Amino acid sequence: MRCFVFPGQGSQKVGMGEEVYENYPAAREIFERANEVLGFDLTRIIFEGPEELLTLTQNAQPALLTVSYAIYRVLGQRPHCAAGHSLGEWTAFVAAGTLSFEDGVYLVRKRGEFMSEAAPPGFGGMLAILGGDQEEIEKVVSEIDGVQVANYNNPGQIVLSGRTEALKQAEERIKAKRKVYLKVSAPFHSEFMKEVEERLWEEMKKREFSNPAFPVYVNAWARPVKTASEAMEALKVQISSPVLWTQSVLKMVEDGVEEFVEIGPGRVLTGLIKRIVPGKTLKNIDGSGEVAL
Repeated sequence: MRCFVFPGQGSQKVGMGEEVYENYPAAREIFERANEVLGFDLTRIIFEGPEELLTLTQNAQPALLTVSYAIYRVLGQRPHCAAGHSLGEWTAFVAAGTLSFEDGVYLVRKRGEFMSEAAPPGFGGMLAILGGDQEEIEKVVSEIDGVQVANYNNPGQIVLSGRTEALKQAEERIKAKRKVYLKVSAPFHSEFMKEVEERLWEEMKKREFSNPAFPVYVNAWARPVKTASEAMEALKVQISSPVLWTQSVLKMVEDGVEEFVEIGPGRVLTGLIKRIVPGKTLKNIDGSGEVAL
């Protein structure tokens, strides 16, 4: 079985997707549709930057969806299943036909706007724990108010999210090889994003969702969903829920996945999957060169 996986925020870079845009009319059409839906030249921001502008949450999210989906359309192949890391889950559902590309790019633009407005500057952030013990990390987090696990990326990489002072307490108490603060503006995938869920839900209810054409393994539950209603609920609750990436990959393999294909810029997910399930077939299609398997 083959699974397509789509990267999340952090994989963006200026110039991503430019080669596929120039070489494939089908990709160019996707970029043009994104510009039309959003009402500004997203393509120019993607190709020319500056990096500070592309990195803004409200730009990075539609940009990554556009580039990854454009590559997927050019590839023209259907997987047995799909998954995405945080924002990438939206790309997976667009690829599965659960919602149209136009609705997807509109909603992730709103998602980015709402997330960037969710917390005042300095309120909170995210802290990556590299080489720590999962049980110890969870124990420390349970004892500190205002911090929680946000991402189970692989067995050696867990990300915390929460208020600034709570993260500092956790940083001091957790033993690990490295502890790195992420360059994000708010405590994503935490209880502090509940307001974002409600705001985005109001926007989602105005759009049409369909049953996915193939199962999509979702971050919040680490299992596949096959109906429109489950897809909507999964996309809503993932905003304040931990990204169960390690658990999702293990479930995919348990269900028979042997090959993972990362579609979109970067190789972040390939690196994570290699740590979670060594020995599986891993491929990347980032839009450079020929888009083919």
